[in-house]
Amino acid sequence: MFKLNSLLLASTLLGSFAANATIVEFQTSHGSFQVNLFDESTPKTVENFLKYVDNGRYSDTVIHRVIPDFVVQGGGFKYEGDVPLDAIATYDAVKNEPEWSNVKGTIAMAKVANRPDSATSQWFFNLVDNSKNLDVDNGGFTVFGQVTGDGMEILEAIAKIPRCGNVPLVNFTDEQCKDSNSEPGAANFVTINAVTVLDDDPKSAQGLSPKANTLIDQVPDKPSTDSDSSGGSMFAGLMLLAGIFGFRRRFHR
Repeated sequence: MFKLNSLLLASTLLGSFAANATIVEFQTSHGSFQVNLFDESTPKTVENFLKYVDNGRYSDTVIHRVIPDFVVQGGGFKYEGDVPLDAIATYDAVKNEPEWSNVKGTIAMAKVANRPDSATSQWFFNLVDNSKNLDVDNGGFTVFGQVTGDGMEILEAIAKIPRCGNVPLVNFTDEQCKDSNSEPGAANFVTINAVTVLDDDPKSAQGLSPKANTLIDQVPDKPSTDSDSSGGSMFAGLMLLAGIFGFRRRFHR
């Protein structure tokens, strides 16, 4: 009996250790890449992110917002046969942890404008150094990981896909975007097929050198807007996706 209880305890402990996963792989319709998470310095944010990963809530979601030379954003919506897209179920918001800088190649949490502790499921990748504003705006945006390997090449390729509004769509023409009767299908979206754990060693980020957020107490150069920042990303995304194919919009390249 003692041996059985010991095995059960060990199994339970191993299950809890899995929650400390540090390296995850984003498997997308445009290639796979890895992200090393900062679970020791941003524990609440990583725990929140991994809750969505462990429960498969990022599987089959789409990249719903791209602003070239700024961000690639996802983690909020799915295509389930028609538009507007369906929002995924979210957990409670997580407390902000603005320890690291929003430099190129980092992943950070999106949130509601003027609410620092409002992040739930949505995240964005910084395509360039956005520290000047995102390190200070809205309490600072929590960076909780860093893209490794050739991940940025994949993200930069996604950022070059023609967009309808801010949504990247593959093989969807300018005319279709302007036509209120045209709707994209599953193959048109950039899809996150799954986010999976590759390495559950919580210390694997020790070899990285993230840049500290030293601007958090400063005033941003300019306030964020829905068009140029992730400050209003949740509301902006919801409003955009609710109407993007019901009204004519400019097709961005």
